[in-house]
Amino acid sequence: MTDTQDLDLRKAAILEAVVSEYIGTAQPVGSHHVARAAGINVSSATIRSEMVALEREGYLMQPHTSAGRIPTDKGYRFFVDQLTEPGVLGPAQRQKVSRFFEQVHCEMEEMLERTSSLLSELTSYASVVLPPSHEAAVARSVQLVGLGPRVALLVVVLADGAVEKRSIDLAEEVPEEVLAAASARLHAAAHSRPLGGVTVSAASGDPLVDHVVSLALSALGELASEAHDRVFVGGPSRLAAAFDAVETVSAVLATLEQQLVVVSLLRDVLERGVSVVIGAEHGYQSLASCAVVVAPVSVEGQPSGAVGILGPTRMNYPQALAAARVVGERLGQRIHESFDPAAGAAPAEEHRPRRRARGRR
Repeated sequence: MTDTQDLDLRKAAILEAVVSEYIGTAQPVGSHHVARAAGINVSSATIRSEMVALEREGYLMQPHTSAGRIPTDKGYRFFVDQLTEPGVLGPAQRQKVSRFFEQVHCEMEEMLERTSSLLSELTSYASVVLPPSHEAAVARSVQLVGLGPRVALLVVVLADGAVEKRSIDLAEEVPEEVLAAASARLHAAAHSRPLGGVTVSAASGDPLVDHVVSLALSALGELASEAHDRVFVGGPSRLAAAFDAVETVSAVLATLEQQLVVVSLLRDVLERGVSVVIGAEHGYQSLASCAVVVAPVSVEGQPSGAVGILGPTRMNYPQALAAARVVGERLGQRIHESFDPAAGAAPAEEHRPRRRARGRR
């Protein structure tokens, strides 16, 4: 996040008018447009003077000699931090989100993929959904199922609703009762614990049971340490309408195809404790013309991935923040419900936060 100095109330109001107009039209904004904005009660000459000052201070820029002004990344940052607030989805959008999560009944990966499409439809930008890391994921159930005389299937159900399966090769034929005993020990050790920290210290007294448990623990460790860097991208084709330059669209699409880069970007934004990064703030040159809005996904208080929106720096920030927040909350709730249908709860109400004072950081 960039540092921005305080602006007086008049400059802040003019900057807000310029940003809002440019977001809506994608055309440089002149003083006559600003003069018609609500709350602007000064002459066009004064507006022009203040716009020159805002340009000098780095909040606005003039793309052409005879054109109006457009916001810089610094201007957008001030707009996001000081002048705007998360919006509220309209009734039709709220109904669309509710209907989607009431009707989506499918495997985890398909649900995440369909959620990315929903988020893109709500915002008209590209969207990404990041699954949770398995290392920190809490196990709800661990079972061993016999597939043959010397093959067992390890089935792990995580608190986020994901189901992971691993085949285990056994050195000798293992009776069903041994698999059942090993399965019981594994479940007792893993239940409600992070997958990366499951251990079974005490011996059972049956060497064969202990051997099967040891093999299963190795498989659990491999599962926890695997890099789960897949992201689900929705609406990449919408980027073509969001940017003027074909080269920019190509660069952004190429970056979205690099899943590790996208995962790193979203996780970095979450670790910074912010919800919006603008332009060069994220450090990826290919996305210098983009803004990214991110909202965490939680299941029973545990981090379970994230949802993100990627669009031009002139994106509709209030709408994007509202969509990311609502979809993130409902996705976390739906994942929990898919694992435990009795856990269903009413969706979180949308509240409009109190508007922050203009010109104060």
